[in-house]
Amino acid sequence: MEDIEIARSCLKREILDVCHELDLDDETVELYGKYKAKIKYNDVLNSKNGKLILVTAINPTPYGEGKTTVSIGLLDGLRSIKKKAIAVLREPSLGPVFGMKGGATGGGYSQIVPMEDINLHFTGDMHAITSANNLIAAAVDNHIYQGNELNIDAKRIVFKRCLDVNDRSLRESFNITAASEVMSIFCLATDIADLRQKLANIIVAYNYDGAPIYVHDLHLEGSLTVLLKDAINPNIVQTLENNPVLVHGGPFANIAHGCNSVIATKLGIKLCDYVVTEAGFGSDLGAEKFFDIKCRKASLKPDCVVLVCTIKALKYNGGVAKEDMMLENVAAVNSGLPNLKVHIENMKKFNSNLIVCLNKYDTDILGEIDVVRQCCHEYDVPFVISDSYSKGGIGAAVLAKEVCDMCERENDFNFLYDDYISPEEKINKICTEIYHAGSVVYSDLAKEKLDEIRRLDLTHLPVCISKTQYSISDDPKKLGYPTGYEMHVRDIELYNGAGFITVLMGNTIKMPGLPKVPNYEKIDLNDENAIIGLS
Repeated sequence: MEDIEIARSCLKREILDVCHELDLDDETVELYGKYKAKIKYNDVLNSKNGKLILVTAINPTPYGEGKTTVSIGLLDGLRSIKKKAIAVLREPSLGPVFGMKGGATGGGYSQIVPMEDINLHFTGDMHAITSANNLIAAAVDNHIYQGNELNIDAKRIVFKRCLDVNDRSLRESFNITAASEVMSIFCLATDIADLRQKLANIIVAYNYDGAPIYVHDLHLEGSLTVLLKDAINPNIVQTLENNPVLVHGGPFANIAHGCNSVIATKLGIKLCDYVVTEAGFGSDLGAEKFFDIKCRKASLKPDCVVLVCTIKALKYNGGVAKEDMMLENVAAVNSGLPNLKVHIENMKKFNSNLIVCLNKYDTDILGEIDVVRQCCHEYDVPFVISDSYSKGGIGAAVLAKEVCDMCERENDFNFLYDDYISPEEKINKICTEIYHAGSVVYSDLAKEKLDEIRRLDLTHLPVCISKTQYSISDDPKKLGYPTGYEMHVRDIELYNGAGFITVLMGNTIKMPGLPKVPNYEKIDLNDENAIIGLS
């Protein structure tokens, strides 16, 4: 069966019953139909401090590594061994849903439901974030039109409109919603008051004297907060096995910081003993930002990191063509192992509690798996197989037990860099220690932007690298474990409200295009008015 058919065939519990199992009362839950709801997070008061588990992965490939599938499977696995657990995930963007990547609700028998709702309009959060973003852009234009009291230099407007659809023709003046500063703020705010303050601090333009113009100069933060007042409450849904999942916020990791909301993560820690979360794309992007941006700003500390890989991904890194992917090829797996090795080495720089999880496919061969097992043994990292795609929670029970054991160990967690070093030093540290580059080259434009950041006395901010997800480098064709190359900083954008500096590398863009054969070609309604083709 296709994912959507499996999801549709499951027996869902009413979401209020799922909430009751978390000791949430009816007044704390705002229903959006029978199977999805929002939780009024401010009403949840307890001193619980659950274990935080980050699921990340090696570099993504066209075959999909199943990071979300493993995250959901791990939750179901924890529940299968009688642990009080919850998962906290990102909301899907319509860009990938109708583009190339597809939805973000897991796969096989490790999915969250209602799958169609979550992947499409859900509870309206994406619409609220898009509307708030575009109200800012409209207010800037209106201020200039109405006399320009703030003396805004129309040539130095730095805030862009956004849309939650991949649209190549809008690249000059639009971001995709998942890459917008409002989305980043939404996911880093700790409460509604903090959200309001962060929105007020967005720099939208500069005046003719070179001074920044903020959202609060336009007296706009109140209206923005009103637009987001409902969206700020985390959404709750369930797995196919009726276990609770918070789904809230959705920044991309290749062009934003790639983590669900701080509010949802902290709510999960209050509600359960084990909290499974994930960071987008490979660990070079999502996990690094999870540690150096989200954990730094929210005072979080992961108790365990699960690094996901697949045999197909390793074969891809080993140079195997698509038509040969199903053939046994131990040598190719071995050739692709450097990509796993670099992610293991990188994660050990942040966190000593690391597990490698092989997301198993039915086509995987024992000899190929043994090569990966031996690699992990050489790195002294536990190796576990998850078969949750085919078997649900029981297929991840061994992984769940290993995670619980790992969470009890002392954890040597570190940030990669200190706040006080310069932006260039932070960029260099990430590029040389995580991307393993030999040097970093800056465009003249990027140098000018960094000088401006110094002038504004904002050099203490962390950096958010925007680059290709397909390689640890800024070149998607450099697979495996490239070293010693040049990385190219094309541009710098200051996300003052979110509190970080975005560094654009290589050819990355903040409004993706659609592929030659987009997913929207196979999505439709059947004769029974049910959605088909959604994955």
